[in-house]
Amino acid sequence: MAYMEFPRPYSRLTPRGCVSRFPATFRMGFAMVSDADKERLKQLDARIAAAKSARKPKPHSEEHYSQAHLAWRMVIELVAGLGIGFGIGYGLDYVLETLPIFLVLFTLLGFAAGVKTMMRTAKEAGSLAQAKQAEDEGN
Repeated sequence: MAYMEFPRPYSRLTPRGCVSRFPATFRMGFAMVSDADKERLKQLDARIAAAKSARKPKPHSEEHYSQAHLAWRMVIELVAGLGIGFGIGYGLDYVLETLPIFLVLFTLLGFAAGVKTMMRTAKEAGSLAQAKQAEDEGN
């Protein structure tokens, strides 16, 4: 058979019932494949797997991004502490109609809270790095 029409995934309904439009070589939606074709498919899969393994990304770039992520996290924690302290202080000064004493006080408290949170994050990152280093030395 020189030319075979691409099978359509639906059937035509007739008064006598459903008539399949798939060619005789198709059974249950799958083409019948010979042993030679199966072997060629296995070889193709092996070549694709080899090509994919050659293009794997380098692991050191992931470390760089995780360090940048950690740095941004610490900066955001500090800025969030300052912003929350500033907002609470400004709100209290506005409601109580006082001098900007609460603004200064809560901004400093927000800064202290931000630094404390940064230090906790740095300690957590240090303990994770030590655990990873100990794991690498153990292997």
